[in-house]
Amino acid sequence: MTKRVLIIGGRGRIGSSIAEDLLQHTQAEITITGRTSDPKQSWKAQLGDTVKFVPLRISDDSQLTQAISSTDLVIHCAGPFRYREGQVLKKCIEQGVNYVDVSDDRRFTQMALALGEEAQAAGVTAIVNSGVFPGISNSMVRQAVEQLDTVEKIHLSYVVAGSGGAGVTVLRTTFLGLQNPFDVWVNGQWKTVSPYTGREAIEFPAPFGRVGVYWFDMPEAFTLVDAFPAQSVVVKFGSAPDLYNHLTSLVANWFPKKLVQNPAFVEVLSNISYGMTNLSDRVSGIGVAMRADVSGQKAGEAAHYTSAFVHEHTSTAVGYGTGSLAELILEGQLTKPGVWAVEQALSTDLFERAMQSRKVKIQQGWVN
Repeated sequence: MTKRVLIIGGRGRIGSSIAEDLLQHTQAEITITGRTSDPKQSWKAQLGDTVKFVPLRISDDSQLTQAISSTDLVIHCAGPFRYREGQVLKKCIEQGVNYVDVSDDRRFTQMALALGEEAQAAGVTAIVNSGVFPGISNSMVRQAVEQLDTVEKIHLSYVVAGSGGAGVTVLRTTFLGLQNPFDVWVNGQWKTVSPYTGREAIEFPAPFGRVGVYWFDMPEAFTLVDAFPAQSVVVKFGSAPDLYNHLTSLVANWFPKKLVQNPAFVEVLSNISYGMTNLSDRVSGIGVAMRADVSGQKAGEAAHYTSAFVHEHTSTAVGYGTGSLAELILEGQLTKPGVWAVEQALSTDLFERAMQSRKVKIQQGWVN
């Protein structure tokens, strides 16, 4: 029997990348949504005639119920998730439908994870924070942690070239992440840090090389603390070219906080940045690189394991991360009722097989 997948926000760049991955790796019947109708059926040029489209507003309860009740898996891509209240996940639990999202917001993630008992009682497998970072990055950490006897420190670093091939919504999310200090787990205790501070120079795979990364509020900074007994979990982010790092740091640390927290100002910044990156993308590309460094003990001695990932197209990489989870759920290989972060739900064996099927190579090994 053909499985049915509903991708909410599937007309956007992230959602359409996930749809492309599912078209390649599953036989699922895919329906994408957008807030308004699309009489030109513009998605067909990228996704083909087999994909269906329905207009859907998440705030319309009857529309949401009808759309979710007739599907086997919902993939939620309609960000920014800072503005979401969990209606889609709650409706999936109510209707007994499995769920995956590409959320990247601390408050939303905490709210979603709090619904774990309800999802478990309903037999619903729900996975949050899928994609590339968070998402593939979390599985890279699990892969590294399992090489050690004990884990002491997890250090995750990300860099995106230009826009990453994503739309203005992703840039909007970046500026929203600059608005407030946040807590991180360092040396066995929670510490408050300011966004886009604590610059470190990290060596990424080619073509990125050495790039500056900064504290950035990401949900894996606390989900990894729950999953693994590390004394420190560091998650930092940067952009290429480096000019964008300095501009972002300027906004985060020198502009008046009231201005940075003003929605109208965020919208202006997002659109200006989108225009700038559309030009610089021609030089920088739109790729992504990630590095996971995990240190601890192996056979009674200090040990350090590292893994790295690079892809030329960030949105495509998001499609790999989310699409692989969706594929495994549809095939019944990943069944874990409750609400989980990726590292809590996806085994390393399944992760490695999913990446191999997408011809993704994770560079990994011990560091002397």
